Order: sequence, then structure tokens, then C-alpha cells
Amino acid sequence: MHDTTTRTTMRLERFVKDWLEPAVLRETRPLDVEAWTVGGEPVPFADAVAASYAPFALGSPWGRPWDTTWFHVTGDVPAGWSGDAAPAGTRVELVVDLGFTGAGPGFQAEGTAWTPDGRIVKAVEPRNQHVPLVAGQALDADGRVDLYVEAAANPDVPGGAWTRPTPMGAWETSGPDPIYVLRTMHVALVDETVWELLQDVRALHGLVRVLPGTAPRAAEVLRALEDMLDAVDPDDVAGTAAAGRAALAPALAAPAAASAHRVHAVGHAHIDSAWLWPTRETVRKCARTFSNVLSLMDEDPDVRFACSSAQQYSWVQEHYPELFERIRERVREGRFVPVGGMWVESDTNMPGGEALARQLVAGKRYFIEELGVEPKEVWLPDSFGYTAALPQLARLAGSDNFLTQKISWNDTNTMPHHTFWWEGIDGSRVFTHFPPVDTYNSDLSAEELARAERQYAEKGRANTSLVPFGFGDGGGGPTREMVAAARRTRDLEGSPRVELSDSQSFFDAARAEYASPATWTGEMYLEYHRGTYTSQARTKRGNRRSEHLLREAELWAATAAVRAGAEYPAERLQRLWRTVLLQQFHDILPGSSIAWVHREAERNYAEVARELEEIVDDALRALVGQGDRPVAVNAGPFARDGVAGLGATVLEAPRGAGTVTPVPGPDGDGWVLENDLVRVVVDPNGHVVSAVDRRSGREAILPGARANLLQLHRDVPNEWEAWDIDEHYRRSTTDLVGAAKIEVADGASGPVVRVLREFGSSRVEQDLALPADGRGLRITTRVDWHERQKLLKLAFPLDVRAERATSEIQFGHVHRPTHVNTSWDHARFETVAHRWVHVGEPGFGVAVANDSTYGHDITRTRTADATDAQGARGTTVRLSLLRAPKFPDPDADQGEHELTCELVVGAGIDDAVRHGYALNLPERVVPGAHGVEPLVRVDDDAVVVEAVKLAEDGSGDVVVRLYESRGGRARARVTPAFAHASVEVTDLLERPLAGADGAAARDGDAVLLELTPFQVVTLRVRR
Repeated sequence: MHDTTTRTTMRLERFVKDWLEPAVLRETRPLDVEAWTVGGEPVPFADAVAASYAPFALGSPWGRPWDTTWFHVTGDVPAGWSGDAAPAGTRVELVVDLGFTGAGPGFQAEGTAWTPDGRIVKAVEPRNQHVPLVAGQALDADGRVDLYVEAAANPDVPGGAWTRPTPMGAWETSGPDPIYVLRTMHVALVDETVWELLQDVRALHGLVRVLPGTAPRAAEVLRALEDMLDAVDPDDVAGTAAAGRAALAPALAAPAAASAHRVHAVGHAHIDSAWLWPTRETVRKCARTFSNVLSLMDEDPDVRFACSSAQQYSWVQEHYPELFERIRERVREGRFVPVGGMWVESDTNMPGGEALARQLVAGKRYFIEELGVEPKEVWLPDSFGYTAALPQLARLAGSDNFLTQKISWNDTNTMPHHTFWWEGIDGSRVFTHFPPVDTYNSDLSAEELARAERQYAEKGRANTSLVPFGFGDGGGGPTREMVAAARRTRDLEGSPRVELSDSQSFFDAARAEYASPATWTGEMYLEYHRGTYTSQARTKRGNRRSEHLLREAELWAATAAVRAGAEYPAERLQRLWRTVLLQQFHDILPGSSIAWVHREAERNYAEVARELEEIVDDALRALVGQGDRPVAVNAGPFARDGVAGLGATVLEAPRGAGTVTPVPGPDGDGWVLENDLVRVVVDPNGHVVSAVDRRSGREAILPGARANLLQLHRDVPNEWEAWDIDEHYRRSTTDLVGAAKIEVADGASGPVVRVLREFGSSRVEQDLALPADGRGLRITTRVDWHERQKLLKLAFPLDVRAERATSEIQFGHVHRPTHVNTSWDHARFETVAHRWVHVGEPGFGVAVANDSTYGHDITRTRTADATDAQGARGTTVRLSLLRAPKFPDPDADQGEHELTCELVVGAGIDDAVRHGYALNLPERVVPGAHGVEPLVRVDDDAVVVEAVKLAEDGSGDVVVRLYESRGGRARARVTPAFAHASVEVTDLLERPLAGADGAAARDGDAVLLELTPFQVVTLRVRR
């Protein structure tokens, strides 16, 4: 037989475009339209319905960027279209085209259809333009259309590019001109048979495209499509569509092979809580998406929808209570399924340990209390890499399973598993799935299903994967076309078997099928988006400061409640925590959102700081009493300067500082900063050329090298400006060597060496200071930054030959090699750390602590000529201070910044931990009458108290969270220093922990704990 594949395919594509798709709507009639433009921030429906509307003609422009126009749509449904007179196999719908562009759903105009009494019907979006016209909802008592469409003029921010500066990221720069034209506001008669035929054709045409051209099944399906083309008359599509469906029926009825891959298709809509839109728009995106889902569920009883992020439910509960009650009902039915158990789908690299725990606590408590369900998985499809601390926190929050998708974006290496155990730093494991479909926004096309089957790595041992389907990122969710695709591939030869499902059903099936999966140990590093550790430094600084202020506020408020009977500000703290947790979303904290989002985040952080300082001040006044004696307050977990950790004491003498002495050098004058522990030499240009540990006599700086060296790099990523740092930046480096001015000045706690540098359009001022009794050289860097597409790093070449670098993460640390033996090592050229990094040899090490920096690179270094194999060998630690990407915020990081770090000489891991806490929880000195006894004491410094607070349930019980910090085993006596009845070990949600045997072992008032490496323990002390 002659091969007609190409000609038949061309015929089919034209037939679909020119006849089949237009025939879905048998007839359309325009409706009467009036409009009212808000002219600013969105308004509630009650305000909109009371506004004055003016006639609005189809074809007219509307919507300046970020504004809202309300359209009032009225008119009659033509006689004979509805009721008993309606043609068989038809339905009536409103069809809306707001001027949709080629950009995807969620990245342009969107609308919400409301009834006159304030009930949301559903959204209208580029690929979901219909609104069902149902009596009593979209139709009034007389059967007339009466609806309001809230149209959001959200701009297409990238405009097809992810590198060009855009003015669309803020209201004030986006311009006054309308960017959309209203094209359609029609009532339409839909031919259901033609629509079903169209879905048949799409399913089979997609199958032909993915099957091998020589496969018998491909030829069989192609012949069926050819028969359909012969059966359907272009002049009478409606009258012959049934014959076309009959021609395709045998091809659709052929069952899948016994070995076909099995897919659990889970309805989903990834809604970024902020990104290319502000959070206020996310609130409306949630309403639009969720109403779409509820409408789809009304049409199809088998549709289930997985939805994460308690924050998004909370927004709907606050702003759309009627919609929320409908969601609550579907949750009770098990069809609208909360997943993930987190407040938002947060970044996991940069939130601190307690904050990451609170993501799970806040999320799970909301789902349990408001919706009566507890998700058992962590659902993070789009976060930019996954901390090795997460498995333990997930298990401690009562979650057994984990799902991600983003690792498929790796630019160098391919993840070897799709279903596996993921093991964290403490040995905890979660059952993990990484969908081989490589998208969390599937439309269940034949191409995507074939990819899931082809790429699934566990073939031969298992054969089941999950496919999240629905429009996402900007929301939208699953559509009836996607559900139709699932129906047709339920059991279809040549395709994986597709089952409409939910996440728990998938995980139950996958566990039953695959009893012994492989294990991935440690972090899941994303080989992409490495710039997110540095972009938008103010947002990152706000996060770090907020986390530590929250720790202080809870500690002192709890102490004041126990010691002084003060009221504990639980509701206020919850609200502030939720603000901080929201801003840890994976496009806010990473710095990858529009200007609007980050300016709002900065304002929010300022308000959070103001309120937390009030809480701290109120609590401390209640604790230290009225007086004018200087009281030193230490919220850190370790004693320092004679002040117990978590306590306060009256100062008897002022604090001292190390000395600064000018000294001659071979290149001119320099300075020496020294105390009994460390001697530091600063050269005439402000670089540290020597840092000697007086205890051992070891030099920390690589011979001939300069530490405290600022380096400027060209930073022009290949693809994603704010997201990426590409490895080629290292080949364009300018050392900022010269100093415009250097002098000894008075610092906040003594003399400092002050260095001024000027370069490009920017300037840097640094203060170098050494305390009287510490081993950390503190460097405060103030930058007035006005560069573009540049990366500023601060380098410390160290005389330490380290095989690996140690970086703090949540509740512990990870080791990463400093060599690049493998492609995995090569791809890990920019890494994340929290408060410190450490490199060392046996018996000697150096730590670099910081107060707001996350991005680092740590490499092996030689100072001699490359031909000299015996040159000085060491390790260079570099902190990534600032970037200057142009998209999506063209002014990212411009302006003034202050960043502080410490070079800690002769440091072990224990010293790094101490300095990290001390730098981020600075001592306070307040006027008062007496000191404060800590609420809890721990006798082993390896065991660190991370949080002291009152219980979430309002009982007044004291909750203490602590962890083993050095990566070893520890025995600790934990002594609550207040009257109490019992102490029990709990999970993160403060529930008795299964397997912990209830009450903790006691020795008098003390609790005896034996901790394994990096183990996190939560104690509930009942008062």
C-alpha cells in the first residue's frame, strides 16, 4: 500500500483548523456590554456592583497594565437554544475573549465571572474561555444572561524574553495605555458531539505523532483518522460528526498493552504565590483557578484536584468566603485535596531551620483546623533545589512522602531515579517521586504521556508514575479538554494507561509496587538557577533578620509569660510568622520576582521588624525590671561575655575591643589588629595579608595572597537573568585592589580600620574590627551599588588544604568536595550556606560567618605559576555579595547595602556554629534592675537550642526545640528552670511523638537526651 502519511496528516490538520474547531460552536449571539474601570487596586464585588457602568463596544481597548475593568454582560438566550426546545446534544455557554494573546494562561489578561448576587461562577482565560449558563446561577429568573466579568489587565511581563529589562514589573513604570481589546462577549450554542469528535481526533492524532512510523498501531490509527475525514462532511459537520466518531471508535477501543506504563493523572494548578505578579494578584488567581476546578467538578464526578499552600486557601477564606465554603465541601468529599502541608511552596535552601519547620507547622495546622485533613506528603514541584535537612523535618511533621519536579531542569547531570528513598543528614528517609513527565503543568497530551513512559528510570522494578495536569505557574488548572484526554487514554493501545487519581493513591500504589527503591543521600542540588542564592539582597537580608527577630521575640515573650506572668502575644506572632513564611516562597526569597514583589517584601520586612522589636522591648521590660543598670541580653544558645545563653545579666564593666596598631611594611604602612587569640595584618590597601592563630601559631592566609579581596565579575547569564549564574563568569574578573582612602576610625565598639574603594559607578566602605577576646575578624561592608550585570564577591584565600568545605544548612551542615573530579562536582560551582562555612585540615580550620549572605563558592587554590606543581596550595572561600540582573526587576539590588562577615581563625565546627549564632543574634544592652535566668539550660554545647516558645494550642506549655549541631552523638541534660509537671518528646506539631515513649527520661528536674547526629528534638514542658 502506498504511504499517505504526510498527505493524510496535512489533510487532517487543515480539517481540524478550518472545519472541526469552528463547528464546535453552532451559533453565537453578541450580548450587551457595559464597563467600569477601577483605576487602581482591585475592589470587592460589592464595590464593583454598586459602580456606574457605561456602554462598551466589542473591539474597544481596555485595561492599562495591572488595572481592572468590570464588564456587566446582559442579554437574552435565543429562543430554541434552551429548555425543551434546545437541539439535542447541545449546551449553552457564555464565550469570552478579553483580547487574549499567544502568551500562556496566567501570563496575560484573566477574568472572573460573577453572578449579580456575588457568587463566583468560574474564570475566563486564554484556553478556558467558556462560562456555563445555568439557570439560577448565570441566568436570571427570566432565563436572561446577567453576569459581571472582573477583567484583570495583567501584562505579559517577559514579552517572549527572559533577559530584557521590562517596565511592566511595577504599576508606576508600566504606562497608562490600554493593552487589550475586548473581542468576544457572546452567548453560544455548543455542539457536544462535534466537541467530543474533536477530543477523539486530538487523542489519536497525538498518538500517531509519538508512535514509530513503522508501527502497525500507527498505521491503524492513521487509517481510522482517514476514514473519519471521509465520513465527516465539511458542509455539514454537525450532521455527520456522529459518523466520524463511529469511524474512530474501534481505534479508541483497542486496549493498552499489559506492560504499558501506568499514570496517575492528578489535577493540579501550580500558582506561584508571587512572581511576575504581586501577591494581591495571586489572591485573585487562586479564586479564578479554584472556581474553574469547582465548575469542572460539577461537570465530572471523577475529577480530583491536588492543591498545596495553606496561604492560598487562607486568602480565599478571607476574601471569597462563599467560594471557600464550596471548596470545604469538596475537601470533605475527597475531591479537592490539600497536599504538601506547607504554608507556601517555599524555597528550601535559604529559610532557616526553625522557619522551614514552621512552614510545615503552619501549613499542617491550618489544614487540620480549617479543613479537617492532614496531608502526608511534602509537595514542592518547582523549588530551586532541596536541602538535605528536609527529610527529617518532613518526618517530624508527620509526612512520609515527597514530590518534586524541578530537578529535571539540571543543566549538566540527569537524576538517576524517579521513585526512590531520599535520605537526609540525620538518616531520616522519605519516599520520593520525581515525575518522569518532566512538567508539573501537563495537558495529558500523547507527547507528554509518551515522555513519562520513555524516561521512567525504574523500568523492570516498577512501572507507575504521577503526572500533575493543569495550566500552572500563573494558575488556571485542569480543563475539560484535559479530562477528555485522560478518558481516552484510560486503556488505549500505544499509550500509557491513565487513571484520574490523587497524590495519596499514587504513593500507596508506588509503595506497594516498589518495595526496595534506591536511596539518594544528601541534598538534591539544582544545577541551574544558582544566582537565586544572591539576587535581591535586601529581600534576603530581611528574611535573615526576621527569622532571628522572631526567635528573640518568642524567647523573651515566653520567658516573660513564665517569669513575670506577662501575656504571650500568640496571635500577633502567628501573623508575623505567616508574613515571613509567605515571603520565603520560591520566587520571592530567591529574588526572581518583579520589582513590585520585592519592594513590597522590603516594606513588609520593615514592618515585621518594627513589631517584633516592640514585642522584644515589652518582654524585656517585664523581665529586667525598672532601673538604669546596663543589662546585657543574650538570645543566642551559647554563653558569651559572661552572659548565659537565652538569659541576661547586669554588666559590671564596659566591653573592650582589640587594639589597632600602625606598622611599617615592605610596600608602605599597614595596620595590625590583635588580641590574645589572633593577630591580623592589614596592608596599605585594606587587604588582610596575615591572620595568625596565636594558640597554634598557624597562619590562616595563603602566602602571597590577599584576603578581604573584593572581586567584580561580568555576570551575563545565557537564559534567566535573576535566576542564573553561569560558570563562565569566572573568566571575567576584576580584582578591586586599590583603596581611595584608608584610616583608623572609631567604630561602634572600638577602633576599626576603615577602607574606601571606588569603582565604576559604585563605592564600598569597609570596617575591619577585632574584639578584645574573640578570634573573629569582623568585616562590615557598606556598598552603594550601581553596576549592571555584575557580580560582586568577597574572597578569602586560606592556607588550608581542605578536601571538602562544610556549609551550615538547617539544623546541621553538609560537606561538599572542593575538587571537580566529576561532572556533579563541576556543576556545583555556586553553593548555598546559612550563617557560616568552614574549611579545615586535621587540627586547624578557618570559618567565615555572615549575617545575610547565602551564595558561596569554595575552591582549591594555587598561588604559584601554573607550571609549578609545588606552588602554595590552599582553599579560597568567596561570598557572593551582590548581583545586578536586569530581568524581571531592572533595578535589582541598586542602591545601598550593609553586609557583615567574620573571618574566624583557628576554628572548628563548634566555633563556626557559635560565631554564626553570635553574628546573627547580637547582644542587646538595655536599662534594667536585674538579670534574667534562662528558662532552659543544656549542659552539652553540641546540643543547640533553636527555639523557646509557648505551645501553639494556647495551653501555656513551654516548647523547646533543639538539635545536635556537630554531626556526632551527644548526651545532654536539659533542665527547665521553672515549675513544671512533665516533659514529653513531640513532633513538630507538638503532638506526642510515636516511638518516643511519651515522657522523656528524667533525672530530677532534668531531662536526659541521647541524640544522634543532627537529630532534631522538640520537648513540650507542661506547666
